[in-house]
Amino acid sequence: MDKYKLDVVSAGKNFTKIRKAITAGFFFHGARKDPQEGYRTLVENQPVYIHPSSALFQRQPDWVIYHELVMTTKEYMREATVVDPKWLVELAPRFFKVADPTKMSKRKRQERIEPPYDRYHEPNSWRLSKRRA
Repeated sequence: MDKYKLDVVSAGKNFTKIRKAITAGFFFHGARKDPQEGYRTLVENQPVYIHPSSALFQRQPDWVIYHELVMTTKEYMREATVVDPKWLVELAPRFFKVADPTKMSKRKRQERIEPPYDRYHEPNSWRLSKRRA
């Protein structure tokens, strides 16, 4: 803040401002509750779950933003927070837009892409969270 000569202000007890700031920075890590089980990431439509140690594990909110994915027995979201889906459209308008729920374009139906079969590697080894640094 000092570097750019901006005023340091506090959100006080307004946690919505804090959650909106997190949403603005991590909009790419959004996930929506899946009707069958767990969640689906908004970008890759990948199945993920809230980590059992999370305070949100029992709540299971409809929309969340997470910091990272960790692979153990399942792909788990760590450091998740509840968000309002309208914030995604408001804070990342180039990435998200409100769609007409009665219409789905042909392009949207074809968006789900699966990698080709590779008999030398396990099926999900291509996922970033599966790779080791």
